Amino acid sequence: MKNPIENYWNLKLESVKENLENNNFEVFIARNAKDAKEIAMNEIIPKLDIKSVSWGGSMSFVATGLFHELKDNPDIKVLNTFDRKLSNEEMMDLRRQSLMVDLFITGTNAVTEAGHLVNLDMMGNRVAAIMWGPKTVLLVVGRNKITEDLEGAMIRIKNYAAPVNTMNLDKNTPCRKTGICHDCSSPDRICNYWTIIEKSFIKNRIKIILVNEDLGF
Repeated sequence: MKNPIENYWNLKLESVKENLENNNFEVFIARNAKDAKEIAMNEIIPKLDIKSVSWGGSMSFVATGLFHELKDNPDIKVLNTFDRKLSNEEMMDLRRQSLMVDLFITGTNAVTEAGHLVNLDMMGNRVAAIMWGPKTVLLVVGRNKITEDLEGAMIRIKNYAAPVNTMNLDKNTPCRKTGICHDCSSPDRICNYWTIIEKSFIKNRIKIILVNEDLGF
């Protein structure tokens, strides 16, 4: 067989897509980050009546180029929670407002082969928006986020995604120094809110682009 690795991932993504769709998510498969952006801009967003957009922390989302495509769009009210010029109070208020936008874009920390979304959040605004508030949610998910089951998802998040993210955010936590979760009580702890989403109650409200390359943490 030619390209066995490519064939493996094609089969894996199709299987996860089917299981996610059985759980009321709308799912697309992208070849890479660039393709994910094209799917979002040409297949998903034009079908939505979007007057406002915001996003939660996600390196996968940024990697697609969607952030730069949308942040200066004059036709859409953009609530830019990545704006570092804002004070803490202004940022908190913007995050609250983001729960009522037409489109909220972010990623997920893990997706199981059974089609469940698993996340661990610092503030809770990202997972709150995925579950409730915005009319439509778009998740960009690299193939590296796929895990066999819930236990695998939680191990992945605690022992890889969280330590790497503390390094990325320059947080003063034990895992930043050791790369291992210490279940700490640090003021900078980012592991506070677990969520497991088994199904979307509103069919196709949560849209997922599975990307056939590694993205984010």
